[in-house]
Amino acid sequence: MREEVELAGWDTSLLESKLGVRFRNPLLMQEALTHSSFSNENPQVPVGPNERLEFLGDAILDYLTANYLFRQFPEMQEGEMTALRAALVKTASLASFARAWDLGRHLRLGRGEKASGGKNRLANLCAAFEAVVGALYLDQGMEAVRQVVEPLISRGVGELLATSTPSQPDPEFLIKDAKSRLQELAQSLYHLTPSYRTIAEHGPDHEKEFTVEVMIGTVPRGRGVGRSKQAAEQDAAREALAALLLQQDDAEGAGFS
Repeated sequence: MREEVELAGWDTSLLESKLGVRFRNPLLMQEALTHSSFSNENPQVPVGPNERLEFLGDAILDYLTANYLFRQFPEMQEGEMTALRAALVKTASLASFARAWDLGRHLRLGRGEKASGGKNRLANLCAAFEAVVGALYLDQGMEAVRQVVEPLISRGVGELLATSTPSQPDPEFLIKDAKSRLQELAQSLYHLTPSYRTIAEHGPDHEKEFTVEVMIGTVPRGRGVGRSKQAAEQDAAREALAALLLQQDDAEGAGFS
């Protein structure tokens, strides 16, 4: 009975309408929108957390982005395409795509995660976007995914290239080391240097996963996950950068672009 109650009030038709698709297997969409915190609190619900779909969607997005860049920019060199792809599939970019689909309102989160602002957390939005991509691929194939994702990729490419200048045309500058960029911005805005702390480690030694939090002063600004502490720090820095840039109207005036 509890399973029926949990699923009965979960209507994803609004999201499907926004995507222009109708899932043949609605459980795939529901799984894509289920955070692990919700699964942990509701083990009786017959859909698991979205990590596996996130893994699949991540690989699909890499492929679709590379394919799009290869087709649209025949004169672009490999290094430039690599840089653009990295900028398009980083956490902040995918979270912005998730916002275009209004995924946050559809996420199923545990009570604590929801209370702490989980519906707006960049990592959750990014993971949900990747998971929905993976779910749609399983449900309807690559062409269906391409049709809904490629307009977002195209928009993202346009926005990234629009920030390029004649003196700095290479998109590689867009993904400059995130820790260095965050340090520049934090010192400019707050006269503080970011600090990083490892808050969790999971997995065996040969497949360790680290969770790192970045602080500016005493305020947590971002959280990242990676297979090494360095990778997790970069991920945390990217999340902090995205949040600060959204909050600071005067970021350009601070000498950061």
